[in-house]
Amino acid sequence: MFPNLPPFAEASDTVRAALLEVGQQGGILDAQDDLAAGPKNLIVDPSVNGNSTSTNPYGTNPDNPTMTAGSTFVGQFTDHDITFDQTSQLGVPQNPLISSNTRTPALDLDSVFGGGPGMRPDLYVDNADGSVGPKLKIGNGGVHEDVPRVPNGDGTYTALLGDPRNDENLIIAGLQCAHILFYNRVLDELENVDLRRFPSARGADPANLYVQFRIAREITLWHYQWLLVNEHLPQIASQQMVNDVLGRGNRFYLPPAGDAFMSIEFGAAAYRFGHSMVRPSYRANFTSGTGDRTNPTTDPFFALVFDKNEPHFSDPVSYDRDDLLGGYRAPRRYVGWPTFFDLGDGEVKNNKKVDTTISSVLFTLPMPAIAPHTQNSPTVLPQRNLLRQLTRGLPSGQAIARAMRAPRRSATDRAEIASVYSPFAASTPLWYYILAEAEAVTDSLNLGPVGGRIVTETLIGLLRADPTSYVSVYPRFQPFLGTDLQLGSNLNPNITGNRSYTRAHFLYYAGVVQPGTCR
Repeated sequence: MFPNLPPFAEASDTVRAALLEVGQQGGILDAQDDLAAGPKNLIVDPSVNGNSTSTNPYGTNPDNPTMTAGSTFVGQFTDHDITFDQTSQLGVPQNPLISSNTRTPALDLDSVFGGGPGMRPDLYVDNADGSVGPKLKIGNGGVHEDVPRVPNGDGTYTALLGDPRNDENLIIAGLQCAHILFYNRVLDELENVDLRRFPSARGADPANLYVQFRIAREITLWHYQWLLVNEHLPQIASQQMVNDVLGRGNRFYLPPAGDAFMSIEFGAAAYRFGHSMVRPSYRANFTSGTGDRTNPTTDPFFALVFDKNEPHFSDPVSYDRDDLLGGYRAPRRYVGWPTFFDLGDGEVKNNKKVDTTISSVLFTLPMPAIAPHTQNSPTVLPQRNLLRQLTRGLPSGQAIARAMRAPRRSATDRAEIASVYSPFAASTPLWYYILAEAEAVTDSLNLGPVGGRIVTETLIGLLRADPTSYVSVYPRFQPFLGTDLQLGSNLNPNITGNRSYTRAHFLYYAGVVQPGTCR
């Protein structure tokens, strides 16, 4: 987006050491959550859950009242759809004009569809006549849906996914399942859908299996894309920013139509803001593998996102981890979605604020959550994010703010990072700058003008550059699947974004939520 701006710092040993100190466990970014208090108390106990107290009005790691806990994982799922760097070494400069991205730079769910039955037949159901698809495979962990897995012969399983990272944690795997189930149901009900507005259906033979794949995929994609523009982006970047980019066009991310590229400012910095929204623990579901219940308080499964003390066993069938690390098939490893998205039943929880405080569980990543080519690099997520600023040669936050003519933050907004390494006060790593900007401008409720514009222009720009997206083909498209969901009367009025059609409606159509039933 800003190819003429210089890197924020030279890739020297001094700068690398300073970045590692900024991002270290126990350092200025660490929320220092009391993980010993246990996953449930980290949510419900005011003395340890990070929210404001009489002696600390802001809190040590406060909840964000405008977003639900699921917003974080929608961001991760979207990121996995468009970015995947499998080669760059952290902290080692790489030519920013040479892409290391192995995902298609399009919001096309290649992380789910894998390019289609012809490219990834292993993702699709085998038919009796020897053909594959158009339905996607779905697994079962014993009680509810699971990503499809194949045994390795030693007690372990490999997930069959368009992107292996979508089994990194239980919640992202649940979103993968939901998109598979949504698409499969579209296939089941295709004959009942008015297809006149969908280009894949024009002049096509609806009896052809590949045509069915293309049509059902397009319908699924348009619902997914619409939610990004109308629910996700307004939550994370503000409705005002979304309206500006939709109404006045992109100013800085300007890919040619049909030839999109992935913005390094987005992939290596701005969209990594979501790490600040991660809670240390979640209520993963309500019933811990015992089956559906109407009482949501009976057997909830509370767990840390990652638990460094949890051993890595080689048999994920007989052993069920107590954290949310992915890769395990067990009866209680499924998602109770009312915690993550608002169904109006009073059960939804918030994510954390967008600020320079990162939940402590992210300072001790387990090896399975780390890209194999970077496992010799730090296992502390903030350090990894900061080193990426050097890898990609990113400009400073101040330089980009000047280029955007956005308000530049005062030195007090960066006092903490300057206390570690004084040059960072005037030339701040972009990822840190974006978090500090959110604190200063939006009270940490969403991204500020620099971070918000990078993210909004990139995602909307990708849709504009894609001639098959709903934005390009039929901008007035309105989602229609799952609209019969009857939300409860206890909707959280503080949640931002479009409320007429939400992620809850999408999940309802996928069959993974049912009002009045907790699972």
